[in-house]
Amino acid sequence: MNWTELRQSLLGNVPKATLPPELKLPVLPMAVIEFSRKADNPDVGAMELAKVIESDAGLTCELLRHVNSAAVGLRTKVAGAKQALSVLGIRNVKLLLISSGVERALKASQSKLINFQVFSAGNLERALFARELARKTGADCELAFAASMLTDFLLPALGNELLYPYLDFIEMADAARPPLVQYERKRFGWDHAQAMGQIMQSWNFPDDLVCAVLLHHAGLALIKHPQMKATSCAVVACAALIPDPLKQSPHGLKQLLELESLLPGFSLIETAKTVQKAFSELGQGLNNPFPLARRIEKLMASPCEAGLPQTV
Repeated sequence: MNWTELRQSLLGNVPKATLPPELKLPVLPMAVIEFSRKADNPDVGAMELAKVIESDAGLTCELLRHVNSAAVGLRTKVAGAKQALSVLGIRNVKLLLISSGVERALKASQSKLINFQVFSAGNLERALFARELARKTGADCELAFAASMLTDFLLPALGNELLYPYLDFIEMADAARPPLVQYERKRFGWDHAQAMGQIMQSWNFPDDLVCAVLLHHAGLALIKHPQMKATSCAVVACAALIPDPLKQSPHGLKQLLELESLLPGFSLIETAKTVQKAFSELGQGLNNPFPLARRIEKLMASPCEAGLPQTV
């Protein structure tokens, strides 16, 4: 897949999103932006990239915690950013820094529109689901996680500046509510995925990461596509079907049930339980009152209400 061509085709003919002039974006650490801009420059060496990371103590700690974790499984402990770059590679470090930076930025944000604790918990749950599904499909796990963390990055800020249009959407009757991106395009002339893709492009984020965010409301179409089904774009789009406070994807949970027929050997409830366990380990105090596993169990227990076939 030529991700640069796909990114150009997705953004090339799209007018630049006219965001509210007073919009205050969640602030990513400068080290994340600087690292992303320098990482693809062949004239920038590992020592200079390591200095960028080490300019932010929090990101340095996150990187070292990850590289020395049981998941990486090194025999000797990594002591610095340059050594971590050698072990993980520049691309994986970039994705890890982006994920950590997004998490920090969201924790420092506020929203007039939604309960931010619930929003942050849902954001992390979708990212964990995307990573777990990536393991099943052979997609890039860290790319899937980072992209899912970024998909709704703009929504808290947009909700602050465009509160009433978004409230109008939330308050629609379920039967009449379109997907959020359709509503945004009709109301504003752009949607939050397009706007975020344009911002990510300006930050020099990887093209495959940008594409995954741009396509995150594609539903199950990508996992049914022969060329896209094993990509991070597909699993991020599936993760975006998980219910969220803004009710972005009507009937998203029912659509997720189709994954079991599309992916041989895949169990949605078992995957959801794995995600719930990972959330309890990584949530850092976040409370998720409506975990995916509980939602699925409730849905399966009420097949008539869900429009599912009843078991005899």
